[in-house]
Amino acid sequence: MAGEQPAEGNRVSTVLGRKLGGELLMLRTAAGLTQGQAAKAITASTGKVAKMESGWVPMRDPDIRALCTLYGANDPATVGGLLELARIDRERRKAKGWWNDVALSSAMRQYAPLESVATEIKAWQVSFVPGLLQTAGYVRAMRRSWLPDESPEDAGKFVASRMARQRRLSGESPLSLRVVIPEAALRIPAVHAEMLREQLASLLDWGERPNITVQVLPFSTGFVPGLTGSFNVLSFGEPGAMDVVYVESSHTHVWVEGGDGAAEHVRIFEKTAQRALSEADTRAFIEALIKEL
Repeated sequence: MAGEQPAEGNRVSTVLGRKLGGELLMLRTAAGLTQGQAAKAITASTGKVAKMESGWVPMRDPDIRALCTLYGANDPATVGGLLELARIDRERRKAKGWWNDVALSSAMRQYAPLESVATEIKAWQVSFVPGLLQTAGYVRAMRRSWLPDESPEDAGKFVASRMARQRRLSGESPLSLRVVIPEAALRIPAVHAEMLREQLASLLDWGERPNITVQVLPFSTGFVPGLTGSFNVLSFGEPGAMDVVYVESSHTHVWVEGGDGAAEHVRIFEKTAQRALSEADTRAFIEALIKEL
């Protein structure tokens, strides 16, 4: 399932909600039943069933059990997996964090809670240092370039939100992060040398942490599969969880939720990482770049 998923009032079509709804939709279709018949089984409207199957609303355990019975899905493992998905989805919808106090796009309002509970992220960014490893100065420079008329207050809030994301890289259960950065993203002649020097030094510091792997893809590598576009692959440790891919460009974003699509992005990342410099060579490469500034 892919594509931009909008918000509707206070309701949001969440990643896990769509996964759960899609599973129930397949069971209903296989049973040859209509949304109207499903609605009668849970004493609800057809419209509510449609919203459930599209991930717009959280699902109650009794409704899931009733629908599974109606669809003839009596395997305990199947029912248990759906109930676990519903539980995790409900918890994430209620989750509170820094993202509740910042003006974010609908896409980032979905992405931030997922990033906060992910166990591993594979980040490939064609043009920039990946967001989780950006310094405050780097973020400010980008904002000034993209939004020259933005007020200092709004710019400051955005920088603070970007720094808040980095909390997941520390603590008792830190996020495992693997990033591959093309050489072009580390050579930005239009920015202040001191800002770039600070960003490069920060990458060296992050790379020393056991939960963070930083690799550089040098110009000499040539064409690699990842050059088609930037993306992040988020992985989770919970039962029933799936890899979720967030693909972002300057004008749009796409969610790729599990299945062959997510697997293909993982394959592209791994092939790109195989062509990139090792961690040790990456460190030497970045140190040489710093000396050039």
